[in-house]
Amino acid sequence: MPFRRSSLKHRHRDGHVLVWNQRHLQESLDQEPKRCFATRYFVTFMLFLGMANAYVMRTNMSVAIVAMVNHTAIKTGEEVYDDECGDRDIPIDDSQDGEFAWNSALQGYILSSFFYGYVITQIPFGILAKKYGSLRFLGYGMLINSVFAFLVPVAAREGGVWGLCAVRFIQGLGEGPIVPCTHALLAKWIPPNERSRMGAAVYAGAQFGTIISMPLSGLLAEYGFDGGWPSIFYVFGIVGTVWSIAFLIFVYEDPTTHPKIDEREKKYINDSLWGTDVVKSPPIPFRSIVKSLPFYAILFAHMGHNYGYETLMTELPTYMKQVLRFSLKSNGLLSSLPYLAMWLFSMFISVIADWMISSKRFSHTATRKLINSIGQYGPGLALIAASYTGCDRALTLAILTIGVGLNGGIYSGFKINHLDLTPRFAGFLMAITNCLANLAGLLAPIAAGNLISDPSKPVMGQWQIVFFIAAFVYIICGTFYNIFGSGERQYWDNPSEDEQKPALEASSATNPPRLSNGNSAPRAISSS
Repeated sequence: MPFRRSSLKHRHRDGHVLVWNQRHLQESLDQEPKRCFATRYFVTFMLFLGMANAYVMRTNMSVAIVAMVNHTAIKTGEEVYDDECGDRDIPIDDSQDGEFAWNSALQGYILSSFFYGYVITQIPFGILAKKYGSLRFLGYGMLINSVFAFLVPVAAREGGVWGLCAVRFIQGLGEGPIVPCTHALLAKWIPPNERSRMGAAVYAGAQFGTIISMPLSGLLAEYGFDGGWPSIFYVFGIVGTVWSIAFLIFVYEDPTTHPKIDEREKKYINDSLWGTDVVKSPPIPFRSIVKSLPFYAILFAHMGHNYGYETLMTELPTYMKQVLRFSLKSNGLLSSLPYLAMWLFSMFISVIADWMISSKRFSHTATRKLINSIGQYGPGLALIAASYTGCDRALTLAILTIGVGLNGGIYSGFKINHLDLTPRFAGFLMAITNCLANLAGLLAPIAAGNLISDPSKPVMGQWQIVFFIAAFVYIICGTFYNIFGSGERQYWDNPSEDEQKPALEASSATNPPRLSNGNSAPRAISSS
């Protein structure tokens, strides 16, 4: 069908002007404002700290529970140590026993209770953030998360398992907005040619938070006040509260509403993203999203990653103590090494990914698939290898560190891919995939807890099953992404009313214009 002609007044649809309709757009993009610390970098830094705080709250229980549990009291019951290795010079330190006689299965439910609250708020906050903005949902949600951290010790001592689960559930509710709202803010603040680096920088906060949380939690559990482990939640609760207040005061929803942003930077960001300073979002195209195979590719990759990642994040401290026999103090430090590797590798590979795209040597699709393959096949193969290392503590730790380190590729792979498919609806798409991915992720500690709780079976053999399951989930889901994934902006990202400029009509029929990220733009077709 022929393209419909439009006059100048028809170039604005739903508050948008198509990127290729902008006069002097290329001049604007070429004249990026040069500042040492641009406003968008400050926003990125604050989101990085927010992600770090979120993962501190998520992971501190993994170390704390090792100090909370009375291992001597349940040693004759369901919890057992590995007795298959010949090296018996590594002692079991019973002096670090805690207050609670919780077996492995109960520990699995405690560790997963956070994720039940986290999961159910993903899609609601994704929709609400699309309609009302993301900033306040993110800031107040993390404030709730941080305040309830102060109640964890009281809940555990007075309410037992289920009281503790209730408080962790509420903390999960508060943390629910962190990923969809962060994604929505990135879509408003970060130009396409900076997505891999800035997206990886923000989500690397997850590893940074884990790196800080695990060793510091181990030290606080051993030397902290109020019995050691409660100080973990008091200290990190204070840090999270301070960040939440600072975020609500100093960060703004988008460049247009920021009162102090440099006008050149504001124009640069808005022109590269939308082509206009006035942005009004169209309705969410639910039907098109449901029928999109690239969306399902991201979804399955996200689910596979979360299952494997949560298996390691929640169970690695237990593995360190139960099988490798590391002390509580060294447990936290050594458990954080894989995440230090992941953080460093994610920064390195994000620069490579942006170079692959900006050099025009690789398409968005090829780049995302290649980098994501490293991020999912790497840890999958490492988990398989680690399950055969037996009693070699150094080799096991080295393989897990390398495998989890390679996992950092996902931040320049499927994790940022939502922004490629649809800058307008990236936050909502992330809400859906993160919700379902965390449903898969919350099964990880439950499955592991039940597998390793049977005293009649060899401990190392049960951990091998845990590692094998996580490895195959990583590999299968990564393969699905490679088959059906895409880095191209989807046709349903643009409102159906968007029209092309008459002057470009003739050439557009054969050569559709290019978006600012290098992808082919969708054509506006007349219904007549």
